[in-house]
Amino acid sequence: MKTLLSAAICAVALVSAPAFASKDLATAKGCLACHSQGADTKIGPGYQAVAKKYAGQKDVEGKLAAFIRAGSPAGSKTMWGGPMPMPANPGVSEADAKTLAAWVLGGAK
Repeated sequence: MKTLLSAAICAVALVSAPAFASKDLATAKGCLACHSQGADTKIGPGYQAVAKKYAGQKDVEGKLAAFIRAGSPAGSKTMWGGPMPMPANPGVSEADAKTLAAWVLGGAK
């Protein structure tokens, strides 16, 4: 019985860990300075709004990960109508960008 209970606790921890890790990662990389986890806009769109906009689109996770790293193209207008384009984030690794993109597209919960 203890083994079963221990396995259940470990499974719950493993399932919930990526969400916490991703919020911590977003905080560490400075993402939450401009974005909220909800639908409300700060400087950039809230992550729930991003998830809603891109829901069901093919290959969007990879595109969003690339956007997280590269930022808005030089000279482009903002995609969300905000006051400034998203800056490049060269300190975000490709793996971290994929983790963040998956978290954002999952509703940032």
